[in-house]
Amino acid sequence: MQRQKLTIPALVVAMALGTSACQQQPESQSPDTAKALTPEDARNFLKDAQAELEKLQLPAVQAAWAYATYINQDTAAVSAYLSEKLSSRQAELAKEAAKFSDVQVDADARRQLNLLVNSFVLAPPSDSEKSERLAKLSSELDGMYGKGKYCPEEGECMSLGDMTAKMARVRDHEQLLDIWQGWRQISPPMKPLYEELVTLANEGAQELGFADTSELWRGKYDMPAEEFGPELDRTWNQVKPFYDALHCHVRAKLGEHYGTDVVPQDLPIPAHLLGNMWAQTWGNIYELVKPEQKMKVPDVTAALKDQDYDEIKMVKQAESFFSSLGFEELPETFWERSQFTKPRDREVICHASAWDIDDKDDLRIKMCIQKTGEEFNVIHHELGHNYYQRAYKDQPLLYRGSANDGFHEAIGDTIALSITPKYLKQIDLIDEIPDESNDIGMLLQVALDKIAFIPFGLMVDQWRWKVFSGEVKPEDYNKVWWELREKYQGVRAPIDRPADAFDPGAKYHVPGNTPYTRYFLAHILQFQFHKALCEIAGDEGSIHRCSIYGSKEAGEALNAMLEMGMSRPWQEALESLTGSPQMDATAILDYFAPLKTWLDEQNQGRQCGF
Repeated sequence: MQRQKLTIPALVVAMALGTSACQQQPESQSPDTAKALTPEDARNFLKDAQAELEKLQLPAVQAAWAYATYINQDTAAVSAYLSEKLSSRQAELAKEAAKFSDVQVDADARRQLNLLVNSFVLAPPSDSEKSERLAKLSSELDGMYGKGKYCPEEGECMSLGDMTAKMARVRDHEQLLDIWQGWRQISPPMKPLYEELVTLANEGAQELGFADTSELWRGKYDMPAEEFGPELDRTWNQVKPFYDALHCHVRAKLGEHYGTDVVPQDLPIPAHLLGNMWAQTWGNIYELVKPEQKMKVPDVTAALKDQDYDEIKMVKQAESFFSSLGFEELPETFWERSQFTKPRDREVICHASAWDIDDKDDLRIKMCIQKTGEEFNVIHHELGHNYYQRAYKDQPLLYRGSANDGFHEAIGDTIALSITPKYLKQIDLIDEIPDESNDIGMLLQVALDKIAFIPFGLMVDQWRWKVFSGEVKPEDYNKVWWELREKYQGVRAPIDRPADAFDPGAKYHVPGNTPYTRYFLAHILQFQFHKALCEIAGDEGSIHRCSIYGSKEAGEALNAMLEMGMSRPWQEALESLTGSPQMDATAILDYFAPLKTWLDEQNQGRQCGF
């Protein structure tokens, strides 16, 4: 259950930073006659650029919001137009910033210059026609996904929301296969557009001095690009033994339910049987894989219904969590301008996201809230983004973002980890806290969402990096997509896929051009953050039972890290809260230790591995 986060920094990346009053050196001025640049020139460039960008980014964000909440020809055209104009100018500014690469400036100026050079997701080429085309392709792909439907020969057309709901509850494997195939009919028309987009984005990245867009993406993490991949692998290998145990148990139980002819015990799991359109989280099949002994697991969906929670009340409760930590309440404009439910009169992008429109206090979320326990968690997550956005709003423009993009995702999920029975009891959604003998059920539910997701969070950009670098050619897009899914997830396509399939396009973040490694990072970091905050809050119980709700000490420590924004390398931000500058997945192993013991017992005598 991953969601795109359209914060101001993300929009600055996706839609570009804007225009600057700074003047470039005239074309006629040769390097030999050009005036040598000085540290003062660099400081003036950064000052003027950021002042102008603060003024000019607002209409671009407003246009993006209008398009996301009202998809039509006009909003698409306006959003694409502003995106192209702003991104083209930012490309010029990035090249201008690169001119200071050999100028001896202080560490702060150097960091801001580097952030400006590396600020793109898709760097537009300098050629205006190509730049316009890149913006149009990006907008068109986004709209194709947002308007996607499946219209079976018999019955009414289904939106992605309709199909997602059916995937969650239907247990007939043939019906699930029909839905799975139906949604993937939207993406083959995307493939030629995506091929063109890759070519144009690579051209823009090369003009900035990168080998391709892959190197641009991997170079954003305060370490050499070539070192980033191995760091991800190191962290994944800490988690993999636990994932393998979870996979083995789930495959065995699915085999019992559907039959081993449908779920062979020596092959990857068919992707349509895991309760999610993309098989990225497995929580919806909990009933099929849960412990045989009766477990008392709180039913938050039922509790919300019993206590007459509507969409607004769910958001209000999430806000109260942050208030209990000492954070200021959300501004009134949040309640006036957010999209909480799906409008009946227009097409919108329902993908949950958090927005900071003006870099000050115009915070919003965009959701089509369903009254479920899952969505209750999502709302807490989205507000985590909003509170992060507000925490760093007083930083210089180029520092208004999370320490790395995984931090933004991790903060919301860290808060969601505190939605424990302890918290649910404190807010009167449940009457009593089940004793620890029931924790295996709860931990299994969490693992089916969070641990099942981790390899998916890793492989999406593994695929894109190969595409951008040219290692994977267009004719092999789909083939390599499924090779990576089998390698990392142990999940396979349920049927042979046609040669012209473009299954990556059926996942929003691919046509939406949203980097995905952030979600992998978030799933590692959130457990590190949670463990550190629980220690600060003085909770001496099991880490999986801890909630920081009501702890002003934890809130103060959290806010101190959030206020740093991007002003320091992410390793320093991490160390400020956890005491260590290195990502460490052992907090995950601590959190799920009782479940790992139980899984190993269940898997005795089973055939594991894929």
